[in-house]
Amino acid sequence: MSLLSEILSYNKQFVEEKQYESFATTKFPDKKLVILTCMDTRLLDLLPKSMDMRNGDVKVVRNAGAVIMHPFGSIMRSLLVAVYELQADEVLVIGHYDCGMGAVNSHSMIEKMKDRGIQEETFNTLQYSGIDLHEWLKGFDDVKQSVRHSVEMVREHPLMDKKVPIHGLVIDPETGQLDLVEDGYKS
Repeated sequence: MSLLSEILSYNKQFVEEKQYESFATTKFPDKKLVILTCMDTRLLDLLPKSMDMRNGDVKVVRNAGAVIMHPFGSIMRSLLVAVYELQADEVLVIGHYDCGMGAVNSHSMIEKMKDRGIQEETFNTLQYSGIDLHEWLKGFDDVKQSVRHSVEMVREHPLMDKKVPIHGLVIDPETGQLDLVEDGYKS
């Protein structure tokens, strides 16, 4: 049985048994908060539990490293939608120690792409089009500095309400301890 088949089989039972009823909530976050965090598997349950968050409390946006690469990309758009359309009044950017983005090497990743069949012509076309894959795929050296960068991208965005506090934290994926990097109430 494939992974997809297992998922669909479980889901059928989940729906038939009405297990979804315990998750009923609205699309608006009860705690009026949106979180940008990493997609790391260790944070799926740990992050909300370490913050006393439950289903329906917050909006969560996840990507690799909790990094905002472009001020008009989909991450920033999601944060703006959360604030203006979904009643979030605060933003938390939460990175984590031992993040995979801290170890990302663009040269190595490009070699892995080639090993999986991406043709050299594709890389040449992207380079010709002005896309610097090494810049786009690079990781970061310091998670706290990366969080500060993302906080500043949100705080300084021309469309972000300047009254919305933008906080930055780093979580320990082993213990759940949160370290404050930027206090949005003081900025």
